[in-house]
Amino acid sequence: MLCAKAEQLVPNSIATLLKVSIHSDLSILSGKCLPVGKASKLNALTLTPSEIEDLRNTPHHASALIWSLTQDHEQNTDLHTCWASAVCNASGDLIGIFVLFSRNKEKITDWPQKIVSGCVPSCASIIEHEKTRNKINQFHKVDSLTGLFNRTTLTSRLKQMATQEEHIPFAVLVLDIDLLQDVNNVMGYHCGDTLLQTTAHRIASYCRGQYMVARLGGDDFVVVLPDADRKKACKLAHELSCLTRKPIEVQGRDLVASLSIGISFYPTNGTEIEEVLGAAEIAMRQAKKQARGSFRFFGKSGNSNVRERLIIGSALRDALQKMQLFLVYQPQICALTGTLYGVEALSRWQHPTLGFIPPSSFIPIAEETGQIEAIGLWSLEKSCQQLIEWEQNNVYVPVVSVNMSAVHFCSIELPDRISATLKKYNLKPHRLTIEVTESVAMRQDPETAANLTAIRNIGVGLSMDDFGTGFSSLSRLAQLPLTEIKIDRSFIEDFENNVSSLVVAEAAINIGKRLGIKVVTEGVEREDQVKKLQELGCDILQGYFYSKPLPPQDIPVWLNTFPARRACHHA
Repeated sequence: MLCAKAEQLVPNSIATLLKVSIHSDLSILSGKCLPVGKASKLNALTLTPSEIEDLRNTPHHASALIWSLTQDHEQNTDLHTCWASAVCNASGDLIGIFVLFSRNKEKITDWPQKIVSGCVPSCASIIEHEKTRNKINQFHKVDSLTGLFNRTTLTSRLKQMATQEEHIPFAVLVLDIDLLQDVNNVMGYHCGDTLLQTTAHRIASYCRGQYMVARLGGDDFVVVLPDADRKKACKLAHELSCLTRKPIEVQGRDLVASLSIGISFYPTNGTEIEEVLGAAEIAMRQAKKQARGSFRFFGKSGNSNVRERLIIGSALRDALQKMQLFLVYQPQICALTGTLYGVEALSRWQHPTLGFIPPSSFIPIAEETGQIEAIGLWSLEKSCQQLIEWEQNNVYVPVVSVNMSAVHFCSIELPDRISATLKKYNLKPHRLTIEVTESVAMRQDPETAANLTAIRNIGVGLSMDDFGTGFSSLSRLAQLPLTEIKIDRSFIEDFENNVSSLVVAEAAINIGKRLGIKVVTEGVEREDQVKKLQELGCDILQGYFYSKPLPPQDIPVWLNTFPARRACHHA
């Protein structure tokens, strides 16, 4: 628009705005009416330091300079003269040149030069705006620390490759710097950034013009190898590993880094880009776990468990919000009277596409990902709510046991959350028992100890689950504010043939009696087990002999089937 206006004010002229790069090269930003030969000449020019200094000091010298540099006596042109001015920014740096070429053979007045000078401030704004826009576009496309493509750009480019009609296969290599976390911890993050930048520069220099390189984030890079097979990918992985093992100087120290590399292929390991990237990341973690500095190919057989965990972990994030999780309740029976003592609340998950996912699959993943905290608090809320709903239907369940993980006991807010939930549903504290694993109960950190004491001070029961499977200290056990211990099912499975199991179960029951706490045995499935546990003096029995875990609506039905097991309502 600026050039067109200048051409209107100066008849028979062609206006051109040139940008000067940081390397002193000229490039045309606007000048669509320029003859091809003249445009090629301008785009090929590089200014010398003395020419730049002269233009900064005397902007109008641009007229003579541009005319002399673009003259080509062998080429016929109808341009006979030009007016020009240097364009500088607020700091005085040369950033462009505005030129008005004329088809008139003679310079009649200085009017064209005045037009050029009047356009210079606008030219400066245009060039600076263009630079800012390029920087913004670049910021969204590249990683600010290394200058490589970021994950968003990488994904976009890979999707373009995947949608090509030829469906050309490609390999994805995910590279992880093994040393980075140690450098960050010992030498500081600025040294870690130096290591990252140097490694990125080496990878990019080696791959330039051949393979796409990006930074996924953290210490992970990606190299994309088009039209690749295992042999080509293996060769590249080896060469990249060798390349990065050359010492890198950081604050006067020579650091030798290594890369753990995972390799996957499109479309062999997936037709979705995130699936292919995920497969390479899985393979990289396998390499890092088995032998740092090595590389591994993604293989469905060797990585199926890891892949399954990734899928389950991702789906678990939405499970609570979408109400895919639910609770079932397994009755606990008083060994002496045969009446209902309480129920244990157990989490279950029914996914719409993955189907039923057993607790043994999703609970460990929930613990690894930190989602177990939300699941535990949800279980606490739902269990207390369920006790009230049963009572409203004339069904009295004395106690509900809710499992809590190690994550919960790291939070000082846990006792307050329990108190608030009891108050919300107007429940007496003795009607709730919190179950913890033996490993959590035996921890001696201040937070766990304070939480255990605070929960008992509320009046809520505390049960140690899986007693006997870990490394319980009897002296520590005597100090814990427990109300019950729970003997693991493995100790009662083969009573008649395994004397050791019988001895351990009997010892655990005696320990409980001496400490004045109740003993619960889970996994009770046969009548002979019931009789033996009654003889040994076990307090509470739980297992399939009495009932499998039941949905809440089936608990009243179960009690009606065995009315003698109904518990008496007590204060």
